[in-house]
Amino acid sequence: MSDSPLKNLGKYEVREEINRGNMGTVYLGYDPYIDCRVAVKVANIQALNDPETGARHRKMFFNEAHAAGMLNHPNIINIYDVGIDGDDWFIVMEYVEGGHTLKPYCAPDSLLPVDKVVEIIFDCAKALDYAHRQGVVHRDIKPSNILFTPDQDVKIGDFSIAHIQTEDDSATQTTGMMGSPRYMSPEQLREEQISSQTDLYSLGVVMYELLTGKPPFAADNFSKLVGRVLNEEPPSLSDHRADISVALNAIVQKALCKDTAGRYQTGLEFATHLAGLFDHLERPENDVSEQEKFAAVRQLAFFKGFTDVEIWEILRASSWQNYAQDYEIIVEGDMDDCFYIIVEGEVEVIKNNLSICTLKQGECFGEIGYVAKVKRTASIKSRTQTSLLQINPAVISQVSLNCEVRFLRVFLKTLVRRLSQASARISGNKSQGGG
Repeated sequence: MSDSPLKNLGKYEVREEINRGNMGTVYLGYDPYIDCRVAVKVANIQALNDPETGARHRKMFFNEAHAAGMLNHPNIINIYDVGIDGDDWFIVMEYVEGGHTLKPYCAPDSLLPVDKVVEIIFDCAKALDYAHRQGVVHRDIKPSNILFTPDQDVKIGDFSIAHIQTEDDSATQTTGMMGSPRYMSPEQLREEQISSQTDLYSLGVVMYELLTGKPPFAADNFSKLVGRVLNEEPPSLSDHRADISVALNAIVQKALCKDTAGRYQTGLEFATHLAGLFDHLERPENDVSEQEKFAAVRQLAFFKGFTDVEIWEILRASSWQNYAQDYEIIVEGDMDDCFYIIVEGEVEVIKNNLSICTLKQGECFGEIGYVAKVKRTASIKSRTQTSLLQINPAVISQVSLNCEVRFLRVFLKTLVRRLSQASARISGNKSQGGG
C-alpha cells in the first residue's frame, strides 16, 4: 500500500492506495460520520476524458454503482455511495480487510482443497441467483472479480459491465462484446443475447481453474480461443487430477455446456447440485430471505415514496407467494378480498377463456376485490415463475398510520388508473363493434 495524493473526497477521508487498474484506483477510506473504514474507487480521469472511449468509461462507472447498488447479499460487495468531487468520480464500497482475489488459487502449485473450492462456488452460485432475480447479470465473472476474505468467505465485485434487465436503464448500459475472453460464454463470444446462464458458464470456468490450475480452453490468440470455446469440449477434470469424482466432473461439464438448454438454468440449481455431493453444504432453500424480499420490493415503482421502515412494515404484514409457471392464482367467480403486487415474473389476465392482457413485474391486480369483497371477474394465471406480495385490508390496518395512509394513496391511484384503462378498452371494443 502507498499513501494517497488525495486527502478527501466529499465527506470521506482518503488514506492509502489499495489497488490500481486501467479503469481506476481503489483507496482505503474512512467515513467519519459512522466511524467506519470503506473502500473508495476513484475513476481514471484520463479514461473518462478520452475523446474516443470516455463516454463508454463513464457509462461503465455509473453502471457499476447502479447495478451493485441494487443488491444486498452477504456474498456481494456492498456499494454505499457514489459521487463527484471536482474532477474526481468515486464509488464508496465495503472494505474487506486482508482480502484478496481468487486469482492466486488458479495456479497448479497453489490449489485449494476440493471441498473449499466447492464451498466457494456454492456461495457464488447462490449470490448470482440472488442478483439474477433482481434483474442483474454480472457479465464478467472471473477469479480477479471474486474477493476471498480472511475468513475464507467470498464477495463478488466489479459490476462495471453488468446488464440490468429493465426497460429504462439504457443510459447506463454498456453494449457489444463485453467481458474477459477466457471466461466468456459461447453466446457472449457470438454477441448474442445474454441471460443469467452467461454468468453460470463463467462460474463454471472459474471452478474448472480452481480445481485444476488450468483454463478449460487455452490458446495463444483470440481467434483460436473463440474457435475452441465454440467448437471443442473441455478436457475432463480427471485428466488433470485423480481425486476428482465422476459426479463433480459432471457438474462442471454441465456448467460449461455450450447449449444453454443443457446448462444450469439458475444459480440455485447449480448450488443444489453441489450440495447434493457434499454433506457440509446446507442445501439451499427455494424460500427467499427477508433481506432479499426487501431488496426486490424496494425497487418496485409502487413503493417509490415509501421509507425503508414502511416497506418492512408492509412486508411483515403481507404474505409472500411463489407460483410455478401456468398456475391459476385467481379463478374467475371466486370470492377474494386480496390485492396483489407482482414482485417477479408475469401473469395473464383471462376472462371468459379469452386472454385480456399480460401484467409484468411491478404491476398489480385485485384492486376491486380489495375494496369490496366480490366475485372475481377474471382469472389470473402465471406465465412464468412468479412471486407476489399478497395484501388484504385486515393486515394493512395493523401497520402504522403514516404507512397505511401512504399505501392507500398509492393504491387509490392504481385503482383509478386501472378503471380508466378498463373504460378505454370497453370504449374501443364498442367502436370496433359499431356500437
